[in-house]
Amino acid sequence: MSQPFAKLPLWADYGLIPLINLVFAFLIAGLVVLIVGENPLHAAVLMLDGAFGSGEGIAYTLYYATNFIFTGLSVAVAYHCGLFNIGSEGQAYIAGLGVAAVCLVFDHVLPWWLTFPLAILAAAAVGALWALVPAWLQAVRGSHVVITTIMFNYIAASIMVYFLVDVLKPATSMAPQTRDFVAGARIPGMGWLMQLLGFKVRYAPFNITFLLALAVAFLVWVLIWRTRLGYETRTMGFSPRAARYAGISHVRMIIIAMTLSGALAGLMALNPVMGAQHRLQLDFVAGAGFVGIAVALMGRSHPLGIVLASVLFGMLYQGGAEIAFEMPNISRDMIVIIQGLVILFAGAMEHLFRPAVITVFRRLAPGGSPGQAAEAA
Repeated sequence: MSQPFAKLPLWADYGLIPLINLVFAFLIAGLVVLIVGENPLHAAVLMLDGAFGSGEGIAYTLYYATNFIFTGLSVAVAYHCGLFNIGSEGQAYIAGLGVAAVCLVFDHVLPWWLTFPLAILAAAAVGALWALVPAWLQAVRGSHVVITTIMFNYIAASIMVYFLVDVLKPATSMAPQTRDFVAGARIPGMGWLMQLLGFKVRYAPFNITFLLALAVAFLVWVLIWRTRLGYETRTMGFSPRAARYAGISHVRMIIIAMTLSGALAGLMALNPVMGAQHRLQLDFVAGAGFVGIAVALMGRSHPLGIVLASVLFGMLYQGGAEIAFEMPNISRDMIVIIQGLVILFAGAMEHLFRPAVITVFRRLAPGGSPGQAAEAA
């Protein structure tokens, strides 16, 4: 999509600006930690150690990052088409029903390596179908996609409660969840990778869905920057009027972009349902759809940036749990505040420091002047 400021070098636009936002967010978070009576530097050390100081810490960090890669890519694909998909949370949630249906039907009769591809197709299909209705309402009826996708999050939550309480729950169980899947629907973990790298891992939910997430990120890059469809998508996001003048159907592009976005969000359900919990239960998405918005914004809607931003938020989740355990004055709610600050500066205030950076670049450039810098800003 178009930028409201003068253009910066790619390394500054995709690297320096997010880094400055991140540093400033952590400085503000450090002040919050100081106010509650704890040492910010010690908290930072605990966070890094909890996220990357052990094999289990790294495995949990990458497990969380896997969720955020899928939802970040989901938001990014819609964003490139000029759409703001707030419904990744609901799309991933409802896709869990598709994954569970495949697992419950085939876990006794197929090995995991046959069940997994079927579950991938089911997750993508259900997520895409859930996004199709808001897409059609936006493209044909003019309903705003932000409003409809938010409402569909609540509808998805209600449908999930109905299925887990009245349809899929075993008769002998009181918990709103399906039965546990057997080996045919349990995808392998990747603790062996941590052990291969010299780390000891007793248990972590890190699984091969991480490899799928990396592969999907690469495919999204190919789609957006190396195909005609991607070019049309970016044209639509950059200038809808130019896209219409070029003969690109806005109805077609909105529906394609939103269904692809929903399919990517739906893939997120594979990670917790088949890779960690081995059953379908309430609230398994745990806010990953909303974190994906910040991940996409911080990653500048580029797959590589999204992967790196996902690891960062995985660190915040895993390292934040370590801080809450070690520091008595910092509760889990305080960790949410720190995460919220990162989201604030990476998302809503992502352009806060851009005018200053443009000014510095203009002054350092040959022939640059304060007047040119002010004009650029």
